Amino acid sequence: MNGFQAGPITDRITLLGRHESCVYWVEDQRQAVLMGGGMTYIIPDLLHQIETLRLDEQCIRQIWILHAHFDHCGIVPFLKKRWPWVQVVGSARAKELLDKPLIAQSVSDMNQNALAATGLSQTAGELGLPFETLPIDRTVTDGDVLRCGSLELAVIGAPGHSSCSMAVYVPAEKALFASDAVGMRLKGVYQPTPNANYDQYQQTLAKLATYDVERLLLEHFGAYKGDDARAFIPKAMEAAARTRRLLEDTYRRTRDVEKCTQEVTALFLKRETDSFLSAGVRALVAGQMVRFIAKKIDAETK
Repeated sequence: MNGFQAGPITDRITLLGRHESCVYWVEDQRQAVLMGGGMTYIIPDLLHQIETLRLDEQCIRQIWILHAHFDHCGIVPFLKKRWPWVQVVGSARAKELLDKPLIAQSVSDMNQNALAATGLSQTAGELGLPFETLPIDRTVTDGDVLRCGSLELAVIGAPGHSSCSMAVYVPAEKALFASDAVGMRLKGVYQPTPNANYDQYQQTLAKLATYDVERLLLEHFGAYKGDDARAFIPKAMEAAARTRRLLEDTYRRTRDVEKCTQEVTALFLKRETDSFLSAGVRALVAGQMVRFIAKKIDAETK
């Protein structure tokens, strides 16, 4: 199973948000956490879903930012005002990044741009934009275990997509909240997301593949259950290896970062996608991947 339909994944996990920007309400024994920080424009949907699904906002204790990219923390300032008692949880690296005013401003600006693209720019003030700070109240690291009611929330360092990425495993649900650490799948196509460090991205995939996963909860394009959840990471590993070969072959042929980036970007933009990211942002991501691969190849041939 995969796809987006707001509602229960299990008795204790509920999918919220939109198809392209998902967050998860995890609740046990009248304690709840929100996994993922989404994009600002999903707030009207989120509030409607919370009301319709009769989720009790008084139960919420934490919001987890699984990495600090703009599309994964846009709802946090609004919810922090709505739920002033809530604790925002993230990695130390995410806190280091989001504590920088320029980065917080960039997150705000990119969410404002997305808000305008969805026709909601007039609601920016109501939805907490612009914001100047994006504080993380509690930092966690690989190996930490927090609780939500009787549920264990096991923190897994998962760098590669970003330097601040982490995942959370809930053993009682065999549920892995992976954010973007394992890539995404859209219309049957697995799309790797090794934006920051390709080596670490593949190492993270291998690490997460060792977990017993019955439910894979991603923050873009929905959740996976059963056989689909179990098959996802092995398929993502294959896709990562294929894409790496493409990057390596293209750079070895061109020996030029700019030319290689242009070719790779053209291929990426042809992907079947409902991407909320602009062509410019996707080109930037392609450039990050190419520069990492080029640096590795150049070092090997010296």
